[in-house]
Amino acid sequence: STTEKPILLNNIADAEAFISGAEVAVIGFFQDPQSPEAEQFRLAAGQVPEVPFGLSSSAAVLSHYGASANTVALFRRVDNDRRDLDMNNRDVDAKKLTRFVRMNELRLVTEYDPVTAIGVMQSSLEFNLLLITDKMSPKHPERMRKFRAAAELYKGKILFILLDSNLKSNERVVSYFQLKKSQLPALAIFHTPDDEHDVLIPDEISVERVQDFCNRFLQ
Repeated sequence: STTEKPILLNNIADAEAFISGAEVAVIGFFQDPQSPEAEQFRLAAGQVPEVPFGLSSSAAVLSHYGASANTVALFRRVDNDRRDLDMNNRDVDAKKLTRFVRMNELRLVTEYDPVTAIGVMQSSLEFNLLLITDKMSPKHPERMRKFRAAAELYKGKILFILLDSNLKSNERVVSYFQLKKSQLPALAIFHTPDDEHDVLIPDEISVERVQDFCNRFLQ
């Protein structure tokens, strides 16, 4: 995008609108916007184009969010969670900051890979629903559209995860649910505290089918 990153947030209303306008938003709270830490923050912002970065040096904004100076906070809508990173630590640079964002940017539908896996495991949501599917399939965009629509209905309750069956690193997950490639796409729901899970091999992915599967498991 051509917009200057990060966006300057001068007051609480700006900051609140910035956070509510995105699935995942990152704000750097810096007393001195020209500090070396703020410079690293700007570098990281350029490396993660799809996540909005905001910067605030307003005392009112810092106090409203209970943030100390040189703190970066990531806000996510899917489980109403916030993750903080202390930039006062001398070895936090743009690379570490980028990894922090990548690890914690859970979305309505999060694609599972070795980096997001860490954020998924640390999520406050105890229920995960996986769509295990071949991303190269011509039916993939339509399946995703329906899966996302269902995810909207369970915001704050179930974490929706896309698992690409083509990735070598995902084979372990597929075999954990005792699925063969010929049975995909499949839905797998999982309750993290006790490993309780259920699998569904639907003829097609529809919002109603996903809802029915989730509701039965939640009950």
